[in-house]
Amino acid sequence: MLKREFWQYFDYVLFGSVVILCIFGIVMIRSAVAGNAELQGAANSQVIFVVTGLIITLVVAAIDYHYWFSLWRWMYIFVILLLIFIYLVGDVAFGSRRWINVGPVNIQPSELAKIVMVIVLARYYANAADKPKDLRWLAKSLALTVVMVIPIVMQPNLSMTIVMFVLWLSMTWISGVPPKYLALMVGIGVAGVALFLLLISLGVKIPVIEEYQIRRVVNFLFPDPNARHGDTYNVEQALITIGSGGLFGQGYGHSTQVQLRYLKVRHTDFIFSAMASEFGFVGTALVMLLLLFVILRCIRVARRASDMFGALIAYGFATLLFFQTAVNIGVNLKVIPVTGLTLPFISYGGSSLLSLVLGLGLVESVAARHKSLNF
Repeated sequence: MLKREFWQYFDYVLFGSVVILCIFGIVMIRSAVAGNAELQGAANSQVIFVVTGLIITLVVAAIDYHYWFSLWRWMYIFVILLLIFIYLVGDVAFGSRRWINVGPVNIQPSELAKIVMVIVLARYYANAADKPKDLRWLAKSLALTVVMVIPIVMQPNLSMTIVMFVLWLSMTWISGVPPKYLALMVGIGVAGVALFLLLISLGVKIPVIEEYQIRRVVNFLFPDPNARHGDTYNVEQALITIGSGGLFGQGYGHSTQVQLRYLKVRHTDFIFSAMASEFGFVGTALVMLLLLFVILRCIRVARRASDMFGALIAYGFATLLFFQTAVNIGVNLKVIPVTGLTLPFISYGGSSLLSLVLGLGLVESVAARHKSLNF
């Protein structure tokens, strides 16, 4: 594509919206640090992550997304090997082996796996668009997902495992799965969740599930009304923090819950609560509307894509953004059990941001090439 044509169709509105969210995230992280010496450099690190990430977005956007169609197998194998490597030699934190320490930066390969999974599934469904959508068609896509998920389960990383299956389910649905197979998929999923909850209630040890993950589910389903500390502390403090914001908030840097450090992991998992406390319902609603706008903009790119491969990439990334946003907010509001999913573009984290900017770059590449060239 000629340079002029690329910039003509580049989605500046989508890119600008993400830039605003990233800048707001830096601002929130700076406040959430609340004088903690261990977190003092978090905001500056996030600035570096954001600047680097936006450059990566432009580079990926400049590359024709069709290029990844032929490289899917190599990317797929590379990520699986990386996930196996992290399981063997990675750093253990919070009961899981998910990170590789590279100097001052911790890299989480499962974040990259999300974007590669979107590309792999988009390629599979686009390539099989004219083939019968039968059980064999469905089984092949499930097998591609399961092989990627196995090393993630072994870390263990339950939240990322769920993300992978949500991507598979949503992209399979978008690709036109017959209703009877969609019902079968949903039925198996519901049965799996029911079996999981039954085993937990009976106290049965599940090999790939850590004790702390079981406690999170148990505490959510059967909360102790007298508990004020321990496993329920973070969620209870998050609810108090959100409630303290009221309609317009206590003001930037003036949240008592944040500045007195009652709210823990406030720069990552619970940054939504910190935001609600400082900017209130109105400010938080505006940020959430901007996130929703980004998701809808990605869907717009998908609808205008020149081929099915590009459309599925954009739809897959929109699904990822929506699910991750919904889960993070749900955790903060105590409507779902605690997970490790961050709030897109706002929470602190280099690996999480890297996966998002890669996805954004792919969507921008689809947007910039939504009209076929005439030769």
